[in-house]
Amino acid sequence: MIANLVQLAAEEEQNPLIPPGPELLVGAIAFAIVFFFFWKKLLPNINKVLEERREAIEGGIEKAEAAQTEAQSVLEQYKAQLAEARHEAARLRQEAQEQGAQLIAEMRAEGQRQREEIVAAGHTQLAADRKAAAQSLRQDVGQLATDLAGKLVGESLEDSARQSRTIDRFLDGLDETAAKAEAAR
Repeated sequence: MIANLVQLAAEEEQNPLIPPGPELLVGAIAFAIVFFFFWKKLLPNINKVLEERREAIEGGIEKAEAAQTEAQSVLEQYKAQLAEARHEAARLRQEAQEQGAQLIAEMRAEGQRQREEIVAAGHTQLAADRKAAAQSLRQDVGQLATDLAGKLVGESLEDSARQSRTIDRFLDGLDETAAKAEAAR
């Protein structure tokens, strides 16, 4: 029996790469059914999913470009506001410096005015004190001169008109002597 099978197999020498005809027909029909199923059912679904992904990607790119454009616009607005704020700060700083300089000038002018008032008041007070001291000195010197002259002359010089004239002449003589001494220096 084995010998029969070997003999039968040797007679039908067939190419192992080419299948028998009925198997080839059944395989081609099965392939056509599977191909038709894929072509009618699966391929449209795959194309639909791919189209949705393509639209999503393109929409995402458009959204990203829109977002980038909006971000650029916001950045430009921010830069403009920042430049405006810097300009405003510089203007305020300049105004503050000008106001400070003006305030300092006003304070200096006020200080100068007050100093001049104080100096003027001091000069006035000094002149008044000098005049009062001169008047007091005149009276004291006049009294002493009258007493001395009365002792020298031997008579009383109690008459106030005569006493006043004598004192004035004496002090005028002292003033002239002092003026000559000043001029000689």
